Amino acid sequence: MNLMYHSTRNSSIKVTASEAIIQGLSPDGGLFVPEAIPKLTISMNELSKKNYLEIAYEVLRLYLTDYTEDELKDCISKAYDEKFDVPDIAPLKKVGNMYYLELFHGATIAFKDMALSILPHLLTKAAKKNNISDEIVILTATSGDTGKAALAGFADVEGTKIIVFYPKDGVSKVQEKQMVTQKGDNTYVIGIRGNFDDAQTGVKKIFNDQELAERIKKAGYRFSSANSINIGRLLPQIVYYVYSYVELYRRNEVSEGEKINFVVPTGNFGNILAAYYAKQMGLPIGKLICASNDNKVLFDFFQTGVYDSNREFILTISPSMDILISSNLERLIYHIAGEDTDKTKDLMNSLSSKGRYEITSDMKKNLEDFIGGYATVEETKSAILNIYEETGYVLDTHTAVASSVYNKYKDEVGDKTKTVIVSTASPYKFAESVLSALGKDPIPENDYEQAKVLKELSGMAIPKAIEELYSAEIRHKNVCEIDEMKNEVEEILKKN
Repeated sequence: MNLMYHSTRNSSIKVTASEAIIQGLSPDGGLFVPEAIPKLTISMNELSKKNYLEIAYEVLRLYLTDYTEDELKDCISKAYDEKFDVPDIAPLKKVGNMYYLELFHGATIAFKDMALSILPHLLTKAAKKNNISDEIVILTATSGDTGKAALAGFADVEGTKIIVFYPKDGVSKVQEKQMVTQKGDNTYVIGIRGNFDDAQTGVKKIFNDQELAERIKKAGYRFSSANSINIGRLLPQIVYYVYSYVELYRRNEVSEGEKINFVVPTGNFGNILAAYYAKQMGLPIGKLICASNDNKVLFDFFQTGVYDSNREFILTISPSMDILISSNLERLIYHIAGEDTDKTKDLMNSLSSKGRYEITSDMKKNLEDFIGGYATVEETKSAILNIYEETGYVLDTHTAVASSVYNKYKDEVGDKTKTVIVSTASPYKFAESVLSALGKDPIPENDYEQAKVLKELSGMAIPKAIEELYSAEIRHKNVCEIDEMKNEVEEILKKN
């Protein structure tokens, strides 16, 4: 029997997994969630004999039930191939007494590769399954990493176009260069004069514009998303939590059933939500530690039960987390509300109209799996320097937020549970900020010279993704106002 998906705001809107992946966002503005979270049906002993691709199949087959075994295995093998620079795809590194789950070994050196390598294959197969002949237009907002990973995944994929919006002054130099040099006849990148929340809100408005949807359908197009609002983006992220536990078990670092904690640097909430789903599937997880930067809207939410985005937007050295509206939190709200779609809809309407909402005391009790923490820019820099001086290991500016938050949590609570810090990006992606944290002075102005200095300090090879940037042609130069985003999309589709 197929596992069905419905909207967080209306349980009568039901679709299969492949339909949910094609649509991206539900027609009512809600996010698709599985009607039930399946349980892992294979023992830890059996899982320990499998590699990353095989574990991916065991997890995803439970969710993507309208894909055949051959279809799913084909998607997995095409996704997790030589584009990753290590054979184990997501290595778990023990550094001192800590474990770092390195999710940055893909083509764009950030964790988004883990899901965006497979999404194009899931999507194109879904289109064939559902007899869709329209060209699929991927609309995506990015705070830096999703954009490049999605562009790389969808570049020249037949039957698709991808349009990425990013905050012009809200990403690192490397992040921007990765996007604006992207090749592919079907790729379009547009900077906006605004922040990530503006970009994300603009994309959602385009999705919810029914008149526009009808116009582009007549022209042979339909919208879908590569953001983690798309369930096809979220589900593959569950895999690496299962894989990291299996890896600890394989090394005899944990016994079967022993709980571990995860610390996740968090902005849009999709990454840590995948860990929550893994726990609901039966993976032995203790605490999910949600690490925020100075944009600590999630920390405040876990402390008070009030989600309030009416605050200053702060640009930090961890730009992928500079977010005040965490879209994926809606899925968690749905689960902790007892899967009450009306309650979820009311809270999301409040967020839309007032910029805030408050959950009930019963809902707050259902957040006991989570611990919220945050790190300032100075604390983030200190974490990079301290880990480097103690171990020689170099963290990026997002993983350092998680490291700082974990150390404060451990000192405060005394929790001795084995803990995995989710390492979401290569330090080379944020070389200038990392070198500053390490006390390097002067720092070269040229990005590539910065990478060379970081190589000398860290002993890590400069990733291919960085090497290729410095001779790459800038192909995407468009910048627009927030209220011009819809026009930009229509202009692109008119020309094609």
